[in-house]
Amino acid sequence: MNLIVTCARHFEPEAGEELADILEELGDPEVKVSITDMSGILTAETKIDPVEVTGKVREMLLDEPWSVRYCLRIIPIQKVVETKIEDIEKSVADLHKQITDNETYRILIEKRNSNISSQEIITKIANKIKNKVSLDFPDKVILIEILGNLSGISILKKSDILSTEKTKRSVSE
Repeated sequence: MNLIVTCARHFEPEAGEELADILEELGDPEVKVSITDMSGILTAETKIDPVEVTGKVREMLLDEPWSVRYCLRIIPIQKVVETKIEDIEKSVADLHKQITDNETYRILIEKRNSNISSQEIITKIANKIKNKVSLDFPDKVILIEILGNLSGISILKKSDILSTEKTKRSVSE
């Protein structure tokens, strides 16, 4: 998976179809969309760069706000690992070069179907990264999406995570 998509509960089939159509329009007719066993959560594997996907969908929304009805958030994932603290820590260590020396960061963990300790993950990662932390206005977000026994890891700008609702609201203002 390199995308996690959220939708309203019980609208997973519609959101999956919508996402497949969007990705086909963006140039990936062979996208694999999966409905997870968690309500309102889908995953997708696309050959298109996942950060590029969120940017292009944002452009679509700004152009035609109602072109996306079911997908609420589209989250790019750069690496997938087993939900083990050591594996998550190693993946972040591999990716953290994306944060330049003068950039601030924040660690954001979204946990579903897991009892792993968020605080322990945050502590282990923060001890390895020497950059300054900014909880309010970070340059980069170290995003850890825990979906049961699999975790998606990304280092992104906050704007790389697409909220369709917020984008639609910005159009109407």
